[in-house]
Parts: sequence; structure tokens; C-alpha cells
Amino acid sequence: MRVMNLGGLGEIGRNMTVFEFDGKLLIVDCGVLFPEEEHPGVNLILPDFTAIRDRLQDVVAVVLTHGHEDHIGGVPYLLRERSDIPIVGSKLTLAFIEAKLKEHRIKPKLIQVKEGDRRTIGGFDLEFLAVNHSIPDGLAIAIRTAAGMALHTGDFKMDQFPLDRRITDLTGFARLGVEGVDLFLTDSTNAEVPGFMASEKELAPAIDTVFRTAPRRIIVSSFASHIHRIQQVIDAAERYNRKVSFVGRSMIRNMTIAEELGYLKIPKGILVDFKSLQRTDDHKVVLICTGSQGEPMAALSRMANKDHQIRIHEGDTVLMASSLIPGNENAIYGIINNLTKIGANVVHKGNAKVHVSGHASAGELAYCYNIVKPRNVMPVHGEWRHLKANGAIAEATGMDPRDVVIAENGMTVDLRRGRATISGKHQVDLVFVDGDSVGHTTEETLKERMQLAEEGAVTVLALVDADTGTIAEPAEFFTKGFTIKSEDLPKAEEAVEKALANAGNRRGAKGEDLEDIIERAVANWMRRFYNRTPAITSIVVDA
Repeated sequence: MRVMNLGGLGEIGRNMTVFEFDGKLLIVDCGVLFPEEEHPGVNLILPDFTAIRDRLQDVVAVVLTHGHEDHIGGVPYLLRERSDIPIVGSKLTLAFIEAKLKEHRIKPKLIQVKEGDRRTIGGFDLEFLAVNHSIPDGLAIAIRTAAGMALHTGDFKMDQFPLDRRITDLTGFARLGVEGVDLFLTDSTNAEVPGFMASEKELAPAIDTVFRTAPRRIIVSSFASHIHRIQQVIDAAERYNRKVSFVGRSMIRNMTIAEELGYLKIPKGILVDFKSLQRTDDHKVVLICTGSQGEPMAALSRMANKDHQIRIHEGDTVLMASSLIPGNENAIYGIINNLTKIGANVVHKGNAKVHVSGHASAGELAYCYNIVKPRNVMPVHGEWRHLKANGAIAEATGMDPRDVVIAENGMTVDLRRGRATISGKHQVDLVFVDGDSVGHTTEETLKERMQLAEEGAVTVLALVDADTGTIAEPAEFFTKGFTIKSEDLPKAEEAVEKALANAGNRRGAKGEDLEDIIERAVANWMRRFYNRTPAITSIVVDA
């Protein structure tokens, strides 16, 4: 059996693992990565399908571990390339992905499963086990083939007092361990965090304090899929006689699905539409929105920037009920600062216990290694430091370091005769969704955007005598985001004239050649005189 990650290793997001056996491919998860500051204009980042694109007919199914975007967000883009791939998952997960695919005008083939189910799909014998996470209906997957058994945990933790009373099936993990787990793929996100993760129930006092002491409106930001956390907020709203309204398309869509399927319990009369809430006294209002990660277009970010129909006022309380995803810290603290400047009281993980992670910490991982006793381990879902820390935990429980495989995106890991080894590597790139464009925006494009944002742009218009190759009139400079001092213009013009004069000594230098010569000359001049490197564009006109 061959295993290849097309995303999710060395990063938090775009999780996608491909299992290959007997010529068939089974995909576990297909998620997205959210852009950071170095990805201006990018909406989403997808796994790179290149390594399997010419083998899509061999894909027997996509199995989804749970309904978070970093595990399901890439499915619509995969189904654009082959729309009849069966999608396997739990009831809530399939409801989320079906709604998402509807927006993409794709009607999927869905196969619903639950914990305890076991079925064979395309030669892969799959068993599904319950795992606890920050979203209901999470599943771990045991994948049996003649080459051995792999156990993929998905995202999980070992909360012993979950709000939905659905605990991680450690008995099932142990049973599989007795049978023999040849390759254990484990969630690495919190491998650096010692001990055991706190229970979701431990957040109740902090949330209660917010509702008991807030003098005016309460604005809660959360992931649009964090049903457990939103249930706690709704329960508190009922206790303190507040009305609730959901804000944002994804939040409304997901909570509507969760309520219809029975995963979210909303007492009668608590939920109202936003327009009705505007006529309600501030001390009886709760707004639940997206934007806990500082996403520029999410509701909370727009509120903080005063670019939303909901205006934050002095005395409002903002409860940010989610963790900080690595890489988003600057954006999140920027929002906190803006909200505080407006006069809001911002309650977040840094000053109150309003969030616990949905991922197993080091103690929980060690516990799992000791009951599963896998022959080989392949840490997944984490940055490089998380993968290494997870591997170290496996070794601390007695595993031979040679049986701990730390892989990178694109690497193939072969399981043969009970041993897992790295066998090769495919080129795996970041695939950017930029508006309606998928995969056409490149790293070079983003570098140019960053250069424009940081350095500005200069356009040089040069009238050149076609016969002599010399400049006919002084070059003109047009700038955006960059300022040239008027007294420096003659020096810049001189640099252009000198470059063209030198080019005139070389035969055939005209047209695009002359534009390149001017751009290089102006760029060199800018670096020397301004210590800046704006984006330079030249236009040569035949005089």
C-alpha cells in the first residue's frame, strides 16, 4: 500500500491523503489552506492534484473525516475534474459538503456512514470510529488491505465530558491495536502542548461571566462550523434572556443545517432575524458571526474596519471564541486593537478561558500510542515542528525511530511486509484560487503583487528615434505608490538616455529589447538613489 500526502504536512490546512492499493486510489479529506499576508488577492489555497490528475478514474472514493474547511473545502474543485467520485462521510459532514457543492452547481454521489460501520469500497475495507473534535460527527478511519492496515485519526482529542457525550472510541483504537495497526497516521497540531486538553465544559464559567456582566450588545465570533461553542452561547443567551441572530452567509447556512439535523438545539423564541434584532434593546442582543481568524472579508473584520452594516459601539462586548491558527496572529491582534479603539470590550483566549483546542495534546497522543501499539507511525496535520514533536512522542513510548516516518507533501510512503519507508516524491505546489481563476496565479504573480504593495510602480514612457536608437524627447515617468523628487528627474532621464546610447552600439536592439534595457536601467537607478525597487514598466514609442 502506498500513501501520499498532497497537502497537510508542514502546514495547518489543505489536508489530503491518497492511499493506493492494487491500482486503485482512496482519498482521505480534501481541504483548503487559508491565505496569509504573503498571498494578496488569493481566496483559497488548494491541494495540488497534479500527481493524480491522469489517474482520477482510479479514485474509488473521497472519505471525509469531518466537516471543517481545511478537510472538505477542496472537494468542489476536485469534483470539477471528475464529478462522479463518491463522497463518504458522516451525516453532518455530508450535509455541509452537499450545501457547498450546491453553490458550485455540482450534484454529488454521497455515501453516508456512522461510527461502527464497516464497508468495502473499491478493494479498500473501511471501518469508521467515533472521535471527539470541535465539530460533531468526526470519524477516524481504519483502512484494511492485503498489504496491511492503516489507521487515520482525522482531527481528534480525548475530551471525556464532551457536550454531545460522544467520546473518542479508545476501545475501538485498542481493538484495532490488538489486530495490528501497520501504519498510524495521527493528528499533530498540539503535539508540542504538554498534558491533556481541557474539556469544552470548562469554558462555561467564562462564557457565563461575559453574559452576566456585558452592559450592551454581545458580538460572538467563531468558526462557522463550531457547533459546540455556538450551542454554549445560545444556552447562555437563554439564561440571560437575550435574543440571538446569526450574521454571515456561511454561519447562517451551517447553523441552519445543524439545527435541522438535530446537532444544534435552539430554544423557541431565542433566534430572530437581524432586522428584528435592530429594534431590540442593546442589553438583550447577541450577534454570532464569522471572522475569528482575521479573515479580511469576514463579518468581524469588516465591523472592526467600520465597513459593515453592523457598527460596533462603545460598551459593546466582543467574544472571540476560537483559537489562533498559526500565521493569523497579526491579523487577529489587528482586529482586537481596532475593536478596542472603538471602545468595545474584547474577550479572547489571551485574557479569558473562552476556547479549548479540538486537537489532542502530547499526553493524549502518548496514550493513543500506548493502546494502539502501531508498527509504524506517520504524523500528519501540522507544521514541521508539530510533526517532529509528534514523532518524538511516539519514540518516547518505545517505538523504534526507524519506524517513525516524518514525510513532506508529495512524498510517497510504501507499506510493505509491515515496514513503512519513504519511496519517492512528487512535485507538489500551492494551487491558488484567485477570484474565478484556479491554478493560474503563480508564486511569481504574488511576488509582483507584494512588490506593488510595498514598493509601488513606475511607468517610463520613452520616444525613441527608430533610425538612430536615441531618445527623441526626455523620458516621462508616471508613478503609483512611489514618489520621485522633481529635482531627481533629470538624473533619471539621463540614466535612460545613457542606457539607450549604449544599446545603440549593439545591432538589432529595438522594440521589446529597448523596453527591457530601460526597465533595467531605471531599476538600477532607483536602487542606487532611493534604495527601493518598485515595479518598473517601460513603453517605447517610435518617434
